[in-house]
Amino acid sequence: MRDAGLVLPRNDPRQYDELADEWWRPDGVFAMLHWLARARAALVPPAARPGALLVDLGCGAGLLAPHLAGKGYRHVGVDLTRSALTQAAAHGVTAVNGDATAVPLVDGCADVVAAGELLEHVPDWRAAVAEACRLLRPGGLLVLDTLNDTALARLVAVRIAERLPTVPRGIHDPRLFVDDRELVTECARHGVDLSVRGVRPGVSGLLRWLFRQARGAATPPGQEPRIVPTGSPAILYQGHGVRDG
Repeated sequence: MRDAGLVLPRNDPRQYDELADEWWRPDGVFAMLHWLARARAALVPPAARPGALLVDLGCGAGLLAPHLAGKGYRHVGVDLTRSALTQAAAHGVTAVNGDATAVPLVDGCADVVAAGELLEHVPDWRAAVAEACRLLRPGGLLVLDTLNDTALARLVAVRIAERLPTVPRGIHDPRLFVDDRELVTECARHGVDLSVRGVRPGVSGLLRWLFRQARGAATPPGQEPRIVPTGSPAILYQGHGVRDG
């Protein structure tokens, strides 16, 4: 990625300003974030009480919002990138400009905290986990997905994926990938019993999508690849867990 003629470091937040027009393009460089948002939202049950709050850490342009429609939550999104927050607000998200490691919201305010494709972008993922758990009310739900700290994840998500025309170069810094066992342990320290499972795009749907991309054809609505469980969390994984108390 480039900014004012300079090569940006890996994982530099300025990339998201450069890519601001890509957020809501279903076949754009953030296409997989749309698929993951749908899968993440599927872990969120309907709100159990009036006025329930869902805090979406690293919300980007609000891709989770369409998949939460009708579930009864007030959707608050926290992100560093103002250009993304402007788009999130246009999709009904209450936008908060802030850092996921120092969220300007009160303790125990959230019925659900979502942290989708966030932790592998945060220099101190443990601080982000502490904040996510702090925001949860007792009985509140944490849902997340992230990349594992394995050689296989580095191979697939960086060396292979970044050679594809649909993946931005330098979007990930593999030094920030998050070991699933360490994440479970860290969540437990903050009162959240996290369960994890590996996920990936369904093979047939992904192949059809790549074929359409090669032909320059748009993906028909409803025919996007689906995120499905896999036997190993070695590359990409989801987590969900409830705060005790």
